[in-house]
Amino acid sequence: MASVAPSRLATLARLRSVIFQTSYNPTSQRTGAKYLKRRLRGPSMMDYYPQQLSFSAINKEFKGLDLIDEDEEQRLQDIVDKKKRGKGAPKKAKSAADSRRAQRKR
Repeated sequence: MASVAPSRLATLARLRSVIFQTSYNPTSQRTGAKYLKRRLRGPSMMDYYPQQLSFSAINKEFKGLDLIDEDEEQRLQDIVDKKKRGKGAPKKAKSAADSRRAQRKR
């Protein structure tokens, strides 16, 4: 039996990939196609975890209720108290000249 030339087999593989719309990878390099073809995890994760109700979402939906989130109010009060003691977050720089980096370079 006569064997088929390797160039003929390569041409056949290239033609097969065009016809069946697959990727032609004669050098067997890693392409990540396995991960790109895989089903996405996000939608099934969103279905698994139930939607959580929040006070802000309810207040947006029903304008007249004016519900008060006690945990959020406590958090805001804690921030005010920390700022009074000088333990709050630093102020953001309005420009590049106001930043701490610019002051350190001088």
